[in-house]
Amino acid sequence: MAEAHDDIPISTVDSPSVVLELIYQLKIKDVMTTAVITAYRTDTLRHIQAVMKENYITGVPVTDGRKLLGLVSIDDIVTALDKGWIDAPAEEKMTRNLIVLEEDMPLSFAISYLNKYRYGRYPVVNKNQELAGILTSNDVIRTLLVEMNREVLRLEKISHTGDSGAGYSEMEFTTNRYDFELAGRASTEIKKTLKKHNIDPALVRRVAIASYELEINQVVHSNGGTISCSIQPDKVTIIAADTGPGIADVNQALREGFSTANEWIRSLGFGAGMGLANTRRVSDEFTISSEPGRGTTVRSVVFINSSKTE
Repeated sequence: MAEAHDDIPISTVDSPSVVLELIYQLKIKDVMTTAVITAYRTDTLRHIQAVMKENYITGVPVTDGRKLLGLVSIDDIVTALDKGWIDAPAEEKMTRNLIVLEEDMPLSFAISYLNKYRYGRYPVVNKNQELAGILTSNDVIRTLLVEMNREVLRLEKISHTGDSGAGYSEMEFTTNRYDFELAGRASTEIKKTLKKHNIDPALVRRVAIASYELEINQVVHSNGGTISCSIQPDKVTIIAADTGPGIADVNQALREGFSTANEWIRSLGFGAGMGLANTRRVSDEFTISSEPGRGTTVRSVVFINSSKTE
């Protein structure tokens, strides 16, 4: 299908934790090149060779509109020159049996494909099986370098904030509606940071429960929002703020087992109606304000020296 390449120096199993988190959080559409140079089925291989040379690329997808028909690689061009069919149309000599990626797949899939099949580039299709982009090992490495740099800056920011007072940190995370792939990231990061502060494991568990329940609630019930965490010497404060649709009856929503989740959400194992109730149960202080159409804000506080249990 395309030229072979050396293994990408990243493993989906034993890479450093920061790299593993990135390759499972990022999706292929976050990494791929969307400005794809394509060819028509009637273009000759000689024409495609010139396109490759002009644009410094080693593979060109052949399309009909946005429909992916095949791919002409540098290997196909070399073979065509050797066999004397360089002036043949692409549709006669292109590679049709393609291995493709889907844009919503986690980046970990792409890394596995790169190392397993050892092709230099992979067409990426959308849900309608239309060409959406192209992905190479360089795309993966470049994006990971950028994201790791951002992560380093974020950790430095947390570290510098922590220097301003004993055991002090500030963090903020965003959530998106129905984005279950990233659901739980905020609570995981908050839990890691609390452990670094050597906070009592029982208190860490309570904060982790509160942050996780609030995070999942935003993913399931809201249009997306933020989860903020403030770690101070005497307390940990979680604030979950979303942009809607709000709660019609807050008192009813606080009842254990009450849920407005649909059957699809329940089939995924969410929407049991315990999110707000569990958060209030593990909190030393708990407040909630909500207005239909305007969003919801929940504040959960756990005191460092609290004797409260779950």
